[in-house]
Amino acid sequence: MDPKGVTAGTYAADPSHSLIGWQVNHLGFNPYFGLFGDVSGTLIIDPANLAAAKVTATIPVSKIVTVNPELTAHLLRAPAAGAKPDFFGPAPADATFVSTSVVPAPDGISATINGNLTLNGVTKPVSISARFFGAGTNVMNRAVTIGFVGFTTIKRSDFGMNFIVPLVSDEVPLNITIAFEKK
Repeated sequence: MDPKGVTAGTYAADPSHSLIGWQVNHLGFNPYFGLFGDVSGTLIIDPANLAAAKVTATIPVSKIVTVNPELTAHLLRAPAAGAKPDFFGPAPADATFVSTSVVPAPDGISATINGNLTLNGVTKPVSISARFFGAGTNVMNRAVTIGFVGFTTIKRSDFGMNFIVPLVSDEVPLNITIAFEKK
């Protein structure tokens, strides 16, 4: 967990070990969780100049995961004729995040990553509170790997998903864990 293990270069996200957890308030009764997996992307980083880092991510919305097949089907369901989908609709485009700036914190392990999130065809600015988690050589594939965790909250209505707001919360916390392998 020592950031001194980070080496400069270009890294690719490891989709097998990168995911985004989401949570909504379900009708005021309980929080409900789900996942976006198979996250891909790139990180260009130089530990001597963290503010110059660049991050991109692609999130395959069509692979959304919940523990309930009916809920997953509803999230991806086609709308009624002439209507908008309740959530993502069938065959949704991948979501993307592209950083616009990285603001390192004085602690040397945290940063705010500002960027643009495109989801459901809408692009909005998002700030992610990120923290370095670990760096080293992956014992399984021998790849130089660095990992981060992050947190942000989005409003689903900003991305055209107004279905039963506020009964299902508009604010959606996102918990991000991502591993990058040096290329």
